[in-house]
Amino acid sequence: MTDTPETLDAAPLVRHDRTADGVDVITLQHGKVNALSSAVLAALRSVVDELRDAGARAVVLTGGPKVFAAGADITEFAERGGVDPFRIAPAERVAEIGDGFLQALNAVAALPCPTIAAVDGVALGGGCELALACDFRVASGRARFGQPEILLGIIPGGGGTQRLARLVGPARAKDLVFSGRSIDGAEALSIGLVDQVVESDALSTALEMAAQYVRGPRSALALAKQAIDDGLDGSLIDGLVLEQRLFVESFDTADAAAGVRSFLREGPGKADFT
Repeated sequence: MTDTPETLDAAPLVRHDRTADGVDVITLQHGKVNALSSAVLAALRSVVDELRDAGARAVVLTGGPKVFAAGADITEFAERGGVDPFRIAPAERVAEIGDGFLQALNAVAALPCPTIAAVDGVALGGGCELALACDFRVASGRARFGQPEILLGIIPGGGGTQRLARLVGPARAKDLVFSGRSIDGAEALSIGLVDQVVESDALSTALEMAAQYVRGPRSALALAKQAIDDGLDGSLIDGLVLEQRLFVESFDTADAAAGVRSFLREGPGKADFT
């Protein structure tokens, strides 16, 4: 870590801290495997919504030293009570759980600031999908990634067929989804699933990365993220039109006023955006 976070609030499932550098840290803390139950996802979305409203400048999302998040809480998909307790719950219940994943992970992806997943342990199923919802992923030597849903006779439901394919390409995504196999940090780096692998303590590296974004222009970073993410949803022409609109919009911000003034007076790279 670059510094010791000052705890702002504590929750039984999701903790929120802020470092002296101004980096907001979200830590999953749901038992030994950080199962992404409906309650955990609701708590995560609540924290993310608060950070969005508060204007967070950079966010690091992490779990425990051995498990980032081992996936969905499969027990929630079983019918409670009745003659067969192992029977799959009705479709309405499955859809409700799936919507919880969709809403929480979309909220993470939509944060208008840089987000970094610090993965020090396994990130499987929904855990891998949560890491995929971040802008960057830093993994330690202990990290493992995978989408093992196919081994249960189901498919990913939190972005594993969409964000993964956009990140590593359809063929590599199909390999991981079709086989259900897990991969280590080195292979994840080689296919572009993660951005950096460190020997240990991915959190420290993620915090150092995030600190540089905290010092950057908040409005410009948000607009750049919007241009890249939204531009990928359409054609190249549509993306270029979007970029041009947001480019013009960026000049009407305090960031631009400070940056251009600093450039004209003192040269490049000296603007203070904090």
